[in-house]
Amino acid sequence: MSDIPACPVCGMENTYPDESVFICPDCGHEWPQHTGTEAMAAVVVRDVNGNVLQAGDTVVVIKDLKVKGSSIPLKQGTVIRQIRLVEDDAEHIEGHSDKIKGLVLKTCFLKKA
Repeated sequence: MSDIPACPVCGMENTYPDESVFICPDCGHEWPQHTGTEAMAAVVVRDVNGNVLQAGDTVVVIKDLKVKGSSIPLKQGTVIRQIRLVEDDAEHIEGHSDKIKGLVLKTCFLKKA
């Protein structure tokens, strides 16, 4: 039995590998040979101290930051709870502070709490 998967579009098993993609000659669909878990493993989000950040972690702002679109700055020591990781971006996270919602912050200004 072959390790080559069937086409995800038409379901035919006539697919073949070509460099880094699989190709279906029946419908012409091409898709990458690597799986989604391999791509996610490549992106590791780290705080200013090198600690690995994961979705749901709590972080602390390490310096005063001006927030675009708001007159309220983020002060040093502000806690950001329940962060979300930005897909395919190891330098940014999303989260909320007590006063400002919908923040996108650079990880170089954060440390894990």
